Parts: sequence; C-alpha cells; structure tokens
Amino acid sequence: MQTIWIVMPILIVLMFLLGIKLDAAAFKRVVKYPGAVLAGMIGQIIVLPLIAFLLAWIFRLPPPFFIGLVLIACCPGGSSSNVFSMLAKGDVALSVTLTGLSSVITLFTLPVIMSFVTNFVSSYTDTVIRLPVLKLLAQNLLLLFLPMFAGGIFAYWMPVAAGKVSPVLEKMAFPALMILASVFFLQYPREIIENMPVIGVVVTVLILICMGAGGLLTNIVGGDAAVRRTIVIEIGMQNAAQAIAIAVSPFIFNDGRIAIPAIIYALMMNVILLLYISRFWVKRS
Repeated sequence: MQTIWIVMPILIVLMFLLGIKLDAAAFKRVVKYPGAVLAGMIGQIIVLPLIAFLLAWIFRLPPPFFIGLVLIACCPGGSSSNVFSMLAKGDVALSVTLTGLSSVITLFTLPVIMSFVTNFVSSYTDTVIRLPVLKLLAQNLLLLFLPMFAGGIFAYWMPVAAGKVSPVLEKMAFPALMILASVFFLQYPREIIENMPVIGVVVTVLILICMGAGGLLTNIVGGDAAVRRTIVIEIGMQNAAQAIAIAVSPFIFNDGRIAIPAIIYALMMNVILLLYISRFWVKRS
C-alpha cells in the first residue's frame, strides 16, 4: 500500500482545519504583535533548518536521512501546536497566526532550502538526489494552500458549521498521525529500528535546541510567559505529515527512507512537548 494515499487525506484535513481557524484577526496580529511574530518566524524559517543542517552534517547522516532531517525542519508548524499552546496556557491566537504564516511562507522557502541541501548532499557523496522544484511547489499548493483556503471560505460562509466541525477535526489530528506512523513502521521496520538510536538522538537534540532558541528569541523581543510558551511550542512542533508527503510523493523524492526522520520527529516532538506542557498542568491543579 502506498503511504502517499494515507498521508494526503490527513494533510488535507489538517490544512482545512487550519483554514477554519484563520481569520482577518489572525493576520492583524502581525501588526499588533510584530516582535512575537518576528521571533516565531525567525525560529521556524531560519533557526530550525539551520540547526537541522548542522546536526545532520555533524552526525554524518546518510544522504536520505540528511535530507529528511532538514526537510522536516523546513516544514511549517503543525496544527496540533494550537492545541498544545492552549494546554500550556499560552497565546492560542498567536499560535494560530504563526502556524498560518509559516504555512504560507514555507511554500516558497522550502523549495529554496531543499534545493541547496540536495545539491550539497550530492556534491560530497556518490548519491545524486534531484529535487523537482516546480512539482514540489505544485504539490504544496494543492495539498496545503488550497485546503487552507477552502477552510477559510467554509468558516466565513458557514461559521456555525465550522464551529462544530473544528473540534471534531482537532480530536482526529493526533490519532491520524499515529496511524500514519504505525503504517509507515510496518512498511520500513528494519530501517526505522536500525537507525532509531542515531536519528532519535539527532531529532531529540534538534527539538530541544530549537525550543531553547524559541525561549531566547522571546526574551529578546520582550514577550511575556504566554508568548514564550507559544513560540517554544510552535518551533518545536512541525508539520510531519507534509514532510512525509514530500518524501514519499512519486512526483518528488519517492523515497520512504527520507520520511523516516519525520516519523521519528513526530513521535519525539509529542513526547517532549507533552512533558513540557505537563509542567503547566501541575501548576494549574
């Protein structure tokens, strides 16, 4: 069974959900809270891919895993970050804004960064990996932008229905990703088990460093505790479904090995961020 036919509907639903949450107020917050938005975007668009690239190079990851690690770092924030921000008593509205903005901006930054990475990897190894940039852009527009736009239209014209649909989709998001991870493990059990020690360590280090960078960036721009939690979560939780869709797409990489870092990332980011927000559950009780 082709994993792409599982990940595509999951990704479309997640982006449709994000579109429902986005409204004019979400983008007005860019002007109202420029420092917080700037900190979040720098963390996601610049810091995260840079740290991923350096870690992949330091640990001398094989070409598919090198590309896969940077790929997940180049993806936008995951829609589950909005729920995690709420549980951590963060700024949910800011979380929605950051997720929406990163989803739009990475449509253009992801192809640029990944073109550089694939050329870099091909230059120092015997493995030649090409990135069809136009096909990547077309797939992202189809699977990300259009569902998000459709969700926004749905919320605008049918707000009552959107209010009922949104909580249902939010509850489906995490189980859907876990199902995807399980299916992927069944397809690549040996590769995942053999590389879990190294990639697990690299992914964990990546998440922790970037969460720390999120806190530092918030301090620089002067955000409060709620903003800090939100940015830390937003930078630590990426859209793994998008990375998997790009990796296994027959139009782009068509290589399940490239998706393995995203699968491990999806597992580790939930574990780490659940431990992070549990601090605030304890304080609340």
